[in-house]
Order: sequence, then C-alpha cells, then structure tokens
Amino acid sequence: MALKVLSALDTAKTQYYHFKAIIIAGMGLFTDAYDLFCIPPIMKLIGRIYYEDEPNQEKQYETPAFVVSLLVGLALLGTVIGQLVFGRLGDLIGRRRVYGLSLMLMVLSSIGCGFSICRTRNCVLVTLGFFRFMLGIGIGGDYPLSATIMSEFANKKTRGSFIAAVFSMQGFGILVSSTVTMAVCSIFNAASKAQKKHTPEEADLVWRLILMFGAIPAAMTYYWRMMMPETARYTALVEQNVLQAEKDMEKMLDVSMSQIAEEYEVPPNPPSYPLFSKEFFRRHGRDLFSCATTWFLVDVVFYSSNLFQSQIYTAYLSKKENMNAYTEAFEVARVQALIAVCSTIPGYWATVSCIDRIGRVKIQMMGFLFMGLGLLAIGIPYYSIWDEDMEDKGKRFGFMFLYGLTFFFANFGPNTTTFIVPAELFPARFRSTCHGISGAAGKVGAIIGSVGFLWASHNKKEKGYPKAIGMTYSLVILAGVCFMGVVVTYFFTHGSNDKVLLRCFTNCSVQSHSSINEGAAA
Repeated sequence: MALKVLSALDTAKTQYYHFKAIIIAGMGLFTDAYDLFCIPPIMKLIGRIYYEDEPNQEKQYETPAFVVSLLVGLALLGTVIGQLVFGRLGDLIGRRRVYGLSLMLMVLSSIGCGFSICRTRNCVLVTLGFFRFMLGIGIGGDYPLSATIMSEFANKKTRGSFIAAVFSMQGFGILVSSTVTMAVCSIFNAASKAQKKHTPEEADLVWRLILMFGAIPAAMTYYWRMMMPETARYTALVEQNVLQAEKDMEKMLDVSMSQIAEEYEVPPNPPSYPLFSKEFFRRHGRDLFSCATTWFLVDVVFYSSNLFQSQIYTAYLSKKENMNAYTEAFEVARVQALIAVCSTIPGYWATVSCIDRIGRVKIQMMGFLFMGLGLLAIGIPYYSIWDEDMEDKGKRFGFMFLYGLTFFFANFGPNTTTFIVPAELFPARFRSTCHGISGAAGKVGAIIGSVGFLWASHNKKEKGYPKAIGMTYSLVILAGVCFMGVVVTYFFTHGSNDKVLLRCFTNCSVQSHSSINEGAAA
C-alpha cells in the first residue's frame, strides 16, 4: 500500500509554504555568493591598506598573489569539509537538526572575518584566513541540506524549479555584495574627502563592515530554520515514523489529516544495504560518479572566471594612480554588479522557468557546450585581439559579451543542474550524504580552477605571478573541460532521461510497503 503522506507531497498544489521554504533555504546560498564575490574589491582595499609601502613598485597597492590564492583556497577547502561532514550528518541525525548549525556557523564566521582580531598585517591575514576557512565549512554544510530539504518539501510537478530557485539566491547574493560595497565605499569616500592615491585610516573599517554585513540576511532566517519541521520523507522513510510525518504535513501544507492518514500504521521496511556497500555501488555508483564528476568539471571552469575578470577590470577601471582606495573598490564592485544583472541572474532564472519543461539533462549538456564555445572564442584569439587594444570600444564590447555568455550558460546550465540532480537521484537515507560528496568534488574542482589556473594563466612574469602557459592555453583547456562535461552528462547521467530521473525520486510514493526502499526513491 502506498504511503499517502508522500503521495500528498508529490501532488500538493504550490502554496505559500513552498515560497517560504525557498527563501529560508536560499539564504545560505545567498551568503555563499555574497562572501565569495565581495572578496575582489576587499582584496583591493587590503592591498591599499597593508601593502601601500611595498618597495617593489609593480606590487605597490596590490595584495600579493599567494595571499589572494591562500584566502580563496582556504574558504573552498572549508567548503569541501563542510559538505562532507554536514551532508553525512543530515542523513544520520536529520536535516533540521543540523540545518541551523550550518547557518549559525556562517553568521559567526562572517562576523569573525570582519573583526579579524587585530590590525597588523600578518595578524589580520592569518585570522582572516582562519575565519574564511570556518565560513567555508558553514557554507559547505548548507549546500546538501538546502537542496535536500527543498527537494523533499516540493511537489513532483515543480520540484526542479523550486530547487533551482533556491540556488538562484546566489545571483542576488552577488548583486547585494556589489551594492553594499559600492554604498559603503561611496559613503566613506564622501565623508573622508580622500584624495587620489590616498588611503584614509578608516578604510580599514570599510572592508570589515562589508564582510560583516553578509551575516545579517543569514541571521534573519535562523529563527525560521529552527521552526521548520523535519521533512516528511525523512521522518517516514528514515526515522520510520509515519504518524509524525502526517502531523508535520498537516501543519506545513494545506491538507487535512483525513487525506494523509494511513489505513495501516505500519512503517516501510528498513533498508537492507548500507552506504558504500557493494549493493549501494551496484544501485547508485553510476549516479554518484556522474553527479560528482560533472560538478567537479563545471566548478573548475566556473571558479576560474577570475582568469578573465582581471582583464575586464583592467579595461573598465580607471588607472590606479587616479583612484583612491574607495573608488578602486567601488569600480570593481560596479563591474561585478553589471555582470550579475546582465548575465548571471538571467541565467539562474532561465533555469527556474525552463527546467521542468526542457529537463535537467538537456539544460546541463547545452550549458556545457555553449560555455566551451564561448571560452574558445575568447581564448584562441586572446593575444591577437582581446589583449592588444582593450581601449577599443568594439573589442571591449565583444569581449564583455562573450564573457557574459559563458556566465549565462554556466547558470542556465551545469552550475545549477549539478546542484539539483543529486537531490533527486538518491534514496532519502543517502540523499544528503551523496549530495555532499558530489558538492565536495565540485569544490575540489573550484580550488583547481580558482587557484591553479590563476597561476597558469600568465605568459610572462607580472604582478607577483611567474611565467606560465598563458591565457590562450588556459582558456582552451577550460573549453576542453566543458566538452568533457557534455560527454559525461550524456553517457552517465541517469539514463540521459529526465523521466527516469524523476521516477527515481518518486518511486517510493507509489510502491508498496514491502518494496518501498528498493528503488532509488524518496
């Protein structure tokens, strides 16, 4: 006999609680994007404050390359750990019990990043690195929990759109981080009346305020996370408490107990195979390989975007000697806001509107393909066209268009779908763990992309970076990574068929109690 409570979840009408869940779950991802994208202008401020007296003129006012790499890498390393640890805890002790912990860790770490205890250069950088690492752990924990909770609250018809909407909060995090940076810098610039090249003493307060502001939206949703019930799928299928699942469903959604009460209060049979057993790999090994590999590949490319962000900043920013600390950070944030509005946010919402009609697999393959083509168009003629004369408005527009296109198809493509698919492919008792493993593989790719390719992209010794393979080879390699993503998606993502993928999630709602845990089902 089918579990009515799960059938009711699959067929429930879209209602207020679904949208509330999107906001509550999305705040973690909002904070993730805020803290990631506020770092470029903050690095400009730190360079002005702590490296103003650098004797080497080439590095004056610049945060050294190894410091930038270390701060970025520590946050991503923390994210890897957070996804693995919180993902497993989400399956062992429940999504709700650890959901608030990951958010609180993000809030406290954001505040800690701003304080960074002291004001001497070495002390500031060490403590900032520590709190960025802790922030990464909190952010990493939020990924599998947010995706899993939203997938288990959503109905069958709009599940993909709801999970994509949660992930799209990253776009607003990028925009808000740029807006806050511009606002704070403008206020302090007007109040201090700083001259060109001058770095006022209070600039040390500016970057701290920008970082700490990221804690506010996350803290505002902490109460609502604590008030959320455990998901009915977890309660019924993992905790084996069907009656409690019915009570939670009645409170959460517009259904009466008579609609979801079971005729026989017999819980589903307990599962017969553990995590990482031979049976697990027979049933789910291919899916786990597909999710982890595609997430790894897209993050190598997506997080290496700073390869050509530096080129955009150079073309669109005023000369350093004509700017003070505030105006330089303001202009970097302005470029980021422009990219977010024109390509990043539209890409997210294109996925939200299309994913339940076009399908996960098609969107993922299309996104990988067009990202690769865009990178080839930038990379092959890089030194002959784009790097020669970026003062030319036509070339600058062409470069910006192609760059924006890669961002658009990353988000209307694998950057979003790799977040969604692991939340649907695996059984409830493994779902958070497998999502965490997939996401951790992605963040390993992010470390390679943001740190490794950053150092590889220079064809001459400059700004603290050694001579390496250069932008053309780097971008062509990244394009090849995208084409590998197309191949892995086509051959390994579950049946390359979204109907099969969705059936994996909903099997348990229609199977009998005796076999309810036998499919890769919710």
